[in-house]
Amino acid sequence: MTQKLTNQLKFLSEADKLKTVYRQTLITDKHREETSAEHSWHFALMAMTLFEYCVLPDVDLDRVIKMALIHDLVELYAGDTPAYSDWVPEDKLTQEKEAADKLFSLLPKPLADEYRALWDEFEEMNTNDAKYAAAVDRLQPHLNNYQTEGHAWTKWDATADKVYKRMAPIKTAMPIVWEYVEYIIKDSCEKGYIIP
Repeated sequence: MTQKLTNQLKFLSEADKLKTVYRQTLITDKHREETSAEHSWHFALMAMTLFEYCVLPDVDLDRVIKMALIHDLVELYAGDTPAYSDWVPEDKLTQEKEAADKLFSLLPKPLADEYRALWDEFEEMNTNDAKYAAAVDRLQPHLNNYQTEGHAWTKWDATADKVYKRMAPIKTAMPIVWEYVEYIIKDSCEKGYIIP
């Protein structure tokens, strides 16, 4: 077996541990929290399924799916940070960059550089691919929260202004979907899932 293959298999074995990292969002049958691996799979599936609603020009869906599969791998070492908690964004980014350095260094150089570049692009949200990816990444738990009576929103006392701010990439990337996002926020405020 070559060193390259050994490194790739080591990375894949490490990545498998993402199945054990639990998030704040419940799965829709409400019996447990979803894992980061499950979230990444659902994000990729949603990106494919909702792509027709993306209004951003020149989005490469293959790259978006790669971002979906890679974006939360850093949670292996940095853990999941609740979207509506009082964490400091700079602290989160520092922890995640250190985790990215550690994880992607397991790969042979060309792959390590590609995966790290995709992860950085997703985090920076400066390209249309990353903007669409960010929109779908935020939509996935939004839908789950609504279907589970606001589980993570109520747990972290999410306010409407925080939810609107978090969901903003959807308005830019998928205006038609944004209409449904707004409906969910308003209805959730009425139902007491989100603080108005």
